[in-house]
Amino acid sequence: MFYVPNLPYAFYLAFKAKHAAFFSAANPAIKSSGNGTESKFETIQLVPEKFRPKSVLIKPKTDFSEVINKIEKTEIEFPLIAKPDIGFRGLLVKKIDSEKELEEYLNNYPINIIIQEFLDYENECGVFYHRQPNEKNGRISSVTLKKFISVIGNGESTLKKLILNDKRAKLYIDLFETIHENNLNKIPKKSEVVKLTVIGNHSKGTQFINGNHLISNKLTQTFDELSHSIEGWYYGRVDIKYNNFKELENGTDYKVLEINGIIAEPTHIYDAKNFTYFNALKEIRSHWKSLFQISVENHKAKNIPYKSVKKFVNEMLELRNYISSIKKLH
Repeated sequence: MFYVPNLPYAFYLAFKAKHAAFFSAANPAIKSSGNGTESKFETIQLVPEKFRPKSVLIKPKTDFSEVINKIEKTEIEFPLIAKPDIGFRGLLVKKIDSEKELEEYLNNYPINIIIQEFLDYENECGVFYHRQPNEKNGRISSVTLKKFISVIGNGESTLKKLILNDKRAKLYIDLFETIHENNLNKIPKKSEVVKLTVIGNHSKGTQFINGNHLISNKLTQTFDELSHSIEGWYYGRVDIKYNNFKELENGTDYKVLEINGIIAEPTHIYDAKNFTYFNALKEIRSHWKSLFQISVENHKAKNIPYKSVKKFVNEMLELRNYISSIKKLH
């Protein structure tokens, strides 16, 4: 519903660029400019060290003692976050509290896994940034604030009952029964806020809120600096943890969870209370136009080649098969 109505515009841009995979030249620093097949671990290493979480990559069938050694060497402590190196919409992303739980997770999912420090920041948001390769300054077109789903105790009801009585939380009851299996029958205190998930994805119940009113010259300057520190990244959404928005705006204290490339969405469009469907369609076209301009400029001025259509399609088919296989594991 969001993309099919915009397909004629996509075909027009491909015709104008004279190449069906023109967008593959947008972010030369990232494999295929970030079409979803790229390694999240390799991509996060592009971010300056002070702005990225401590992370290690674990290959399948790595001896668990070596895993623990890597974690300790990198100074990652429990709880921690485990997620696939190639992932999609929060699939298999999990907060892990113990060595036993981590060993079980790695045994269940014999794929490349990123183990990352758990960032106990209060807030999370997604910032969509794009910059023309021949320009010093870019622009921010989307800020999405993420509201983690929670319930408030009344001193009488069990956690499970509170979840089932919440209009939004009950939609994710299967997920929360797994995450909170040991606490479902406990009775939270009156006015106690119980955060049900710490993963900032729609699929985990997190609500996306349009935060475009927070876009400022100072915030744009902070992301100009981030873009210039990553040679070859011009277009995409950055998912960020922070405590105070002023600190993020000033670039003093924040951590980058992920950089998403050409398949990134300006996720503020999913705030149905503050954004209309037809405005969302228009917003997607606007981002595709910027993607076209960046890609063509990279191709013409910097001699960045467009990836062959056949190779690009094959990568997407491989990604589909990979996602299907880990869904079966899940």
